[in-house]
Amino acid sequence: MYKLILVDDEEDVREGVSQEIDWHSHGYEVVAKAENGREALELVERLRPDVVVTDIKMPFMNGLQLAESIGREYPAIRIIILTGFDEFEYAQKAVKLQIDEYVLKPFSASELMEALDKVKRRMDEEAAHRENVQLLRDSYRKSLPVLREVFLSSLLSRQLVQYDVFSKACEYGVELRSPEYLVAAICIDQPKQEEQQLFLFAVKNVAEEQLNAGKQAGIVFLHEDQVVLLIRTKADDTQRIEVRTQNIAEEIRRTIEKYMSITVTIGIGNVVTDVAALPYSYGDAMQALDYKSIQGCNRVIVINDVEKQASEQIRLDERREHELIRCIKMGTSPELRTVIDELFDQVAGVPVSIEDYRIYLLEIMTTILKAAHRAEVDMDQLFGGQRYLLQVMTTFSSTEDAREQITDICERIMASIASGRQTTYRRLITQALDYTHAHYHSPDISIHRVCDHLHISLGYFSSIFKKETKTTFVSYLLSLRMEKAKELLRTTDLKTFEIAEKVGYTDPNYFSFSFRKYAGISAKEYRSQSEQEG
Repeated sequence: MYKLILVDDEEDVREGVSQEIDWHSHGYEVVAKAENGREALELVERLRPDVVVTDIKMPFMNGLQLAESIGREYPAIRIIILTGFDEFEYAQKAVKLQIDEYVLKPFSASELMEALDKVKRRMDEEAAHRENVQLLRDSYRKSLPVLREVFLSSLLSRQLVQYDVFSKACEYGVELRSPEYLVAAICIDQPKQEEQQLFLFAVKNVAEEQLNAGKQAGIVFLHEDQVVLLIRTKADDTQRIEVRTQNIAEEIRRTIEKYMSITVTIGIGNVVTDVAALPYSYGDAMQALDYKSIQGCNRVIVINDVEKQASEQIRLDERREHELIRCIKMGTSPELRTVIDELFDQVAGVPVSIEDYRIYLLEIMTTILKAAHRAEVDMDQLFGGQRYLLQVMTTFSSTEDAREQITDICERIMASIASGRQTTYRRLITQALDYTHAHYHSPDISIHRVCDHLHISLGYFSSIFKKETKTTFVSYLLSLRMEKAKELLRTTDLKTFEIAEKVGYTDPNYFSFSFRKYAGISAKEYRSQSEQEG
């Protein structure tokens, strides 16, 4: 079922169209209706429809301006223009805006559905093309040569001498020279083993298409059951590499969900300036993916959003060390006990000296302390200091005693990290709300500006904002502005256009429209009502 938003400033047109058509039988669901372009754009940002049907002549923002904004921000959304015959030449501009269909007014329900059916067939064909397993097999057989893939994988799995990297890259036709690099890893959320490789290759194709469409400098390849994006900086890049990578990753995620009926989670690592340091950026991307157990699947997770990176990060390559750190930071108690059992079981029955065994326990405890230190756990408050924990190593009476005490230490650190994470969420939201309250009167305040101020990604902020406030940022900002407007109407003699300007509206007519929609009465009626009650 495709989601659709209907936009027309005439209520009888909106209601007539929505009631005359059996939307579900044609594969559509009308998720919202709007009476002007600006309102529609806010709905698009919140609901992310597949199709927008819009009139041209509307107040505040006309249909072509709406189409231009949607095309710039959400290029995957299909647009159908409703236009009168006398507006036909004006509507021809729609060709440049990549409008999918237009319908001449007055129109019948069957004429509109004919246009909608055409758009649906195109979307269905695109979906079928992506889901056609045989096409995927054929495409997979014609993929890049194996040696090129092996070379690209080697960039992530081991450190190479810079000269060797560029020499091999030239041999395989890979452009790698760049002042900055960033690695992102794409993981299929619920892979089916029998179709794993085919879907990985399909995801790779989608990533390449989005990379090419956005004219981004980068390479896409498969590595250890993930699709990897290696993004590099070009000389003419105007956006930071982090912002560009987050934008392209979000577009890839949406496209895959929309057309392939699967979801992916994308982890983004840190920027490195040396091609030989790519394993570090990839390791960070994989650590970001670990957080999907907390953040949830089907999202883009940036390592700098979820972990404060130390200036000289200690990188642990061993599987069990990595698993122990992962469990401490975001795992469950059963997962933790499984990992600790593995740590102890691997030495059970092995003839080792007591000195070697104590060193092994010390290595485990050092790993735990490093995880706690990275998470900025207050060890003095939790245990009375790290020295106490190291002294504990000499007091274990048995292997089982060591196992239980280490498990208890880890669980206490886990609880502290979880509590601190929630505090971080609340702190970020508090900072966002403080900033919004200080700048709500500015016409250009937006979720993008708030994210830039907080230095976090849009996807991460949207997720925690809705989780903590139970509403979207757009809805919160509207409510804040309207409540401030109510206060000014009650307590001052300012004219409506002056109040509109004070709460961030450059167009007083749109302020009046928004106020009536929010309060159910006009600003003038609200002031009169307040004076009578007073």
